Amino acid sequence: MNKRIAQLSVYFKKNFRLFMNQKNWKFIVIAAVISFLVCSIVGKNMYKTFEDTQSGFFAITSAAIWVGIFNSIQRICKEHNTIASEYRSGLHISSYILSHVLFDFFVCLCQAAILMGICCAFIDFPSEGTLFAAIPEYFITLLLIIWGADIMGIMVSSVSSNPNVAMTAMPFVLILQLVMSGVLFKLEGWSEAIANITYSKWGMSALGSTADLNNGKSLPSRINAVDPMFANFKREYIEMYESEAGTILAAWGMIALISAVCIVISILSLKFRNRNS
Repeated sequence: MNKRIAQLSVYFKKNFRLFMNQKNWKFIVIAAVISFLVCSIVGKNMYKTFEDTQSGFFAITSAAIWVGIFNSIQRICKEHNTIASEYRSGLHISSYILSHVLFDFFVCLCQAAILMGICCAFIDFPSEGTLFAAIPEYFITLLLIIWGADIMGIMVSSVSSNPNVAMTAMPFVLILQLVMSGVLFKLEGWSEAIANITYSKWGMSALGSTADLNNGKSLPSRINAVDPMFANFKREYIEMYESEAGTILAAWGMIALISAVCIVISILSLKFRNRNS
């Protein structure tokens, strides 16, 4: 156990050196640019109608997932030869993977703070959330989405043979996340089952719960807002947006669970790759 902790510390420090020497801090700058572009577009219509608010959250969730996965999608596969050599010398794969996961938490923390800060500059958030104040809830959700997507990137990178394969897989992973968010299409049957293992669905669920998207009085459907003839029109109640503590806690818990599974897959895939080393 002490050896694993020592290796975790060594690789954590190595990740910091690489972060600075390889100018990986540029990912924080990229996150700021993406956040500005998204929030400047969606901010003016947020909290006016249900559709505008849902679309705004979808754009923010998509940006958070993109930022997270882009942090790490090529990192592990670039070091396959180094990992194989150090594995023969006693490297514990779990320590190696967890060092990336823990170091990336601080990177994702910065990115989430930037995204939240820019959101606050363009969006007039309500004061109340589901568990406590809305802004802390939104921040926790965005941090979990970005960090979870980062861990998913580590997993994809771990199972990829080289950076080109990882970058080829990246669009498919992103498309799956976007399609399974429950915003673009109604999910039923097998698609709903698949959606349960995506960050996009649970991220949208947490954001929607904080915003109380099902509240037709504060967030009327667009048709209610533009045509008095439909003033009494009631849209379909969406269960995953229930403004209850259980909903948002379940969403956060599922994001954490998916991330834990990604970590396990990353460790097992690298162990299997280096089983003969």
